[in-house]
Amino acid sequence: MIIGRKQEIEELENLYQSDKAEFVAIYGRRRVGKTFLVKETFQGRLTFYHTGLSPYDKEHRITMRDQLETFYSSLMHYGMEESSCPKSWMEAFAMLGNLLDSMDDGRRQVVFIDELPWMDTARSKFLMALEHFWNSWGAWRDRVMLIVCGSATSWMLDNLINSKGGLYDRLTWQMKLAPFTLGECKEFFEQKGIAMSLYDLTECYMVMGGIPYYLNYFRQGKSLAQNIDMLFFSRNARLASEFQRLFGSLFTNPDDYMAIVRLLARRHTGYTRDDIAKNLSVSSGGSLSKMLEALAASDFITTYHPFGKSRKEVWYKLTDFFCQFYLRFIDNQQVTDDAFWLHNQNTPRLNTWRGLAFEQLCFSHVAKIKKALGIEGVASAESAWIVRGDEEKAGAQMDMLIDRADRVVNMCEMKFLSKAFEPSARDEQTIRERVATLQEHLSFKHSIHTTLVTTVGLKPGMHSGIFQQVVTMEALFAK
Repeated sequence: MIIGRKQEIEELENLYQSDKAEFVAIYGRRRVGKTFLVKETFQGRLTFYHTGLSPYDKEHRITMRDQLETFYSSLMHYGMEESSCPKSWMEAFAMLGNLLDSMDDGRRQVVFIDELPWMDTARSKFLMALEHFWNSWGAWRDRVMLIVCGSATSWMLDNLINSKGGLYDRLTWQMKLAPFTLGECKEFFEQKGIAMSLYDLTECYMVMGGIPYYLNYFRQGKSLAQNIDMLFFSRNARLASEFQRLFGSLFTNPDDYMAIVRLLARRHTGYTRDDIAKNLSVSSGGSLSKMLEALAASDFITTYHPFGKSRKEVWYKLTDFFCQFYLRFIDNQQVTDDAFWLHNQNTPRLNTWRGLAFEQLCFSHVAKIKKALGIEGVASAESAWIVRGDEEKAGAQMDMLIDRADRVVNMCEMKFLSKAFEPSARDEQTIRERVATLQEHLSFKHSIHTTLVTTVGLKPGMHSGIFQQVVTMEALFAK
């Protein structure tokens, strides 16, 4: 049974029931469940299925011939009479058209081509052949529904969704598949019979980021720490080399992209493009811009405008939970303890990571926070804010500001704790100083609501009144 994805399934079913040719593109981060969605939705209804060969092969470079041979095998599997392997993609798509014509029984024909970008090898003229196939054949068959998927999101955007060539305005539907939310992760584990507290589910999300492929490796009878050790720190751990495989399967020059991600992992607030260029000793021109756009399109990084800065000032920060975790604890760390996570549960290193990761989790679930605050219908912009200090005045760091269109700013403090937060006199003084600093940068029309976002809640006490509103992790799991 598919977890979540109700809107996506409904959209696909509506397209299936339409009385015209449909060309659907589905994209999103690798491992997010695109293939599973299509196969489960159209189980028993696929007329033809093919997936491109992965370019991640250390033994030899995947060529056009390799891709054509596997495509030919798929054609044969679905009933094409044996002939000879096509020598070009024009010939291959002509064969597909002939096969579909021979199979036409008056019902909807669902053609699913997975990992489409992998099939577009150098000098293969693949895209030209796909354009010709759809424009001269597919678009004229009212019963054909062509679904294409790809994890190389920048390729999907450039060549299909935002195409300026022969496929311009040819897609009839596009769908970006997002990772699971916290609530969907909870539902996923419940279906698998894995018992986990909301606290552990939250920490699990801060490691895996709601990617179904990774969650599927979790095992019953093991604690969260034991599962993390099994997947990352044990001998022959399944996800120990996932970072390299992930980028190797998406980009032709993965080392350049990994260098950017490794840099962004150093500072949780991120860098400007000029900062990135300076730190990596590269030009800040078009090539870097294209790589940053590709990483953003693939949901590894996010752009934002820091509070109080010009809208022209764009910052880039790493927001993929898996990459953040991997680069902090696995990449070049040489950990030899097979039970590292279990043995370091309460160390400052893990607690520091938890605090930063929880901040990012709150940003990724800001819609849930706004709903809990009763402001889901109010337009807003969210960002962290760091005020640099000087000789006369101390600096300040604010985890999240929700700058609302109704002239209210929610100044959010994030706390990932195993018990209710009990503010001290020092905590109250810090919050008051931050309010004063923020007020200096707002007009007299704005008001500030101090807001606590935490796991368990706020313990009543002498200093708890400093927070006007409290959001707990239960709200982040809400449907």
